[in-house]
Amino acid sequence: MLKRCFLVDDEILALRELETMLKAFPEIEITGSSDRASNAVEMINNLKPDLIFLDINMPGMNGFELLEKLDEAPDVIFVTAYDEYAIKAFEVNALDYILKPVNPERLKDAINKIQKKAIVEKTNESEKLGIDKKIFIKDGEKCFFVPVRDIFLIESEGNYVKVYFENKKPLLHKSLTYMENRLADEVFFRANRQFIINLNFIKNIEPYFNSTLLVEMQNGQKIDLSQRQSVKFREITGV
Repeated sequence: MLKRCFLVDDEILALRELETMLKAFPEIEITGSSDRASNAVEMINNLKPDLIFLDINMPGMNGFELLEKLDEAPDVIFVTAYDEYAIKAFEVNALDYILKPVNPERLKDAINKIQKKAIVEKTNESEKLGIDKKIFIKDGEKCFFVPVRDIFLIESEGNYVKVYFENKKPLLHKSLTYMENRLADEVFFRANRQFIINLNFIKNIEPYFNSTLLVEMQNGQKIDLSQRQSVKFREITGV
């Protein structure tokens, strides 16, 4: 299962070394690389890779700040010389955290994680949750059996998602991308890196900055669509 990847590291030699090491894995296709985080943001948004190999400490913008500027969130493997960011890395759903200098066996383990995740996602994609289904959520001591049609908003919260329905918002131990793949495309729409919205609960839509859209939900919450998703939203809704 071919994965398109992009490499970001402010050290040219580190980029070249990683490119060479990845040639041993035919399932990985390198679509581009950059030694400048600011340039990488635009390139990643245009190329839309499945995966990023990302350094953390870089001048001008660190790896976490780079992720916040992306229109969509691909899978991420951090490659860094520092171990103190590991906890934060997994809070943003990183697939793996590799320390420099990169050990070939350690890289192989990371690639195996990518392949296993791809297999799980492919299986899940064939099992879409219709709006007539229900989701079981256990949040601490509380349990909810939530009709999919009643979910009006889903928000990314670290390794969890916050599921909004009625006046409740329990946490579910799934990623936003996982939920996007499971939910019906004709009802649920990925607004940006943080939110999925239920189109049936939209109260108002208005123009926003740089040709983007601002959506107001029936509960009064306002969600700004990324530029890419604003274009897609106009295409599917005719707004």
